[in-house]
Amino acid sequence: MSKVLLISTGGTITMVRDKASGALVPADMETFKAYMPELFLAGEIQVDIEAFTPQIDSSDIGPQIWEQVARMVVSHYDEYDGFVVLHGTDTMSYSASALSFMLENLSKPVVFTGSQLPVGVLRSDAKENLLTAIEIAAAKDEDGNAIVPEVTIFFEDRLFRANRTTKRNAEHFSAFNSYNYPALAKAGVHITYQPHLVHYSDLSQPLRLHTKFDTNVAVLKLFPGIQPAVVRAVLRTRGLKGVVLETFGAGNAPSDKWLYRELKAAVEKGIIIVNKTQCNTGSVEMGLYAVSLNLMKAGVISGYDITTEALLTKMMLLLGENPDDTAIVRRLLGEDLCGEITIDK
Repeated sequence: MSKVLLISTGGTITMVRDKASGALVPADMETFKAYMPELFLAGEIQVDIEAFTPQIDSSDIGPQIWEQVARMVVSHYDEYDGFVVLHGTDTMSYSASALSFMLENLSKPVVFTGSQLPVGVLRSDAKENLLTAIEIAAAKDEDGNAIVPEVTIFFEDRLFRANRTTKRNAEHFSAFNSYNYPALAKAGVHITYQPHLVHYSDLSQPLRLHTKFDTNVAVLKLFPGIQPAVVRAVLRTRGLKGVVLETFGAGNAPSDKWLYRELKAAVEKGIIIVNKTQCNTGSVEMGLYAVSLNLMKAGVISGYDITTEALLTKMMLLLGENPDDTAIVRRLLGEDLCGEITIDK
């Protein structure tokens, strides 16, 4: 029998309607289990639960909770074949991306899922998402190895690499998409896996946990007519160490001299600035157009086709792990650590 640990942080999936007020409220685990009896029927998969108390709205989840979830995985790593994390959708891509970097040499599935409607609502997507996520977390090949041994997000009928995802819709059941990387599996009558797309760690290396984050980072989104005062306010923030610079198209920016000077001055102070396109699909190609040359001259580095969620969490972790070596951070930001970016060789 396969064993899966269900880690519940909270989110819409764990809510039920209060009989007295009619409002949606977080359910305790016993109430939640009553809505999901299929989880505990005798079968091929044993499901155990570890739940945060109280359950947490995903808008309140950050590095401290990421560490707790990651430590739960590590502390139970030898006991279970896979892990499923229940999480609110709003920041799921951030949390799941973070865990993909925190759990180095991961060889077991860690599947994030949730729902757009609470488990206690008649038309909820909760059951299908959760039951399929559990089956994926327990899935093994003919040699007994996990089919998808990485951090993923399963939603509606698609399994995506976590650090490639973005929440794309607040209303549809297909809440997430992976714009720059294909789905790792599609669920219908059968679950069809794409093993050639899966990121496999070196099985000869042990699992390593990374938990040091530095949150002195910012996102600076360029727009036509942006004023110097706005850019200065961000780049001259006290203690700032890293910036995600959201640019136009293939990584382009206004050619104003003042912008170049501000970016160059920030880089010279040791602030790491990464070029991230505002487009969901496509990659930064610095130098393709003349309007991106100033960014290169200023010392801005390419984020290729990484998502903002993955770039922020990767940057925070690298800064936390290497507080005194910006050269290492800059180098690793430009490398593919666990399938988060596509670099044309």
